[in-house]
Amino acid sequence: MVTIVDYAINNLRSVEKAFASMGFPVEVTDDPGRIRCAEKLVLPGVGAFADAMHNLKAKSLIAAIRESVLAGTPLLGLCLGLQLLFSESEEFGLTEGFGFIPGKVKRLPDRLLVPHIGWNQLHLQRSDPLVEGITEGSFVYFVHSYYAEPEDRQDILATTDYEVEFLSIARRGNVWATQFHPEKSQAVGLRLLRNFAVM
Repeated sequence: MVTIVDYAINNLRSVEKAFASMGFPVEVTDDPGRIRCAEKLVLPGVGAFADAMHNLKAKSLIAAIRESVLAGTPLLGLCLGLQLLFSESEEFGLTEGFGFIPGKVKRLPDRLLVPHIGWNQLHLQRSDPLVEGITEGSFVYFVHSYYAEPEDRQDILATTDYEVEFLSIARRGNVWATQFHPEKSQAVGLRLLRNFAVM
């Protein structure tokens, strides 16, 4: 069972449909109890970092997600969901994140066209079950104005170039995350979601 966290600021229905289309049982919930006993957790997200953390706190989901992850439950963050897993974000002032992956979320440089929207390539940095079957240079779909900068480059599974190099897939322990939208990335994105579901 894949459990998708509903905190009223995410694109959860498209993620739910992606897992369901591949035959995986999936639930969408904002129940802290269901999150604490989840087999696999997915944290999608669109929008602003501070708003997301506010909603998670208001729904008593921060503690539930933290307890689940610390107990060893695999977690996959998507887009804003990736950024929330880092220590803090500078979006609209500093806001504290989960801190599962040490590092900071920063705005893409002003010289670039922001937000970064569209298809761009993955540059794989190391092997991992999440990227099994995904080839170097595969194209995936991005929509973001901020990027995560980890303190330890060992947390990077893949990078993407948008005049600057930024982290596009992360892993630390039982926490994985993508800056792109797998549910909008066609066969490559579905392969990644499948890999997570069968871990």
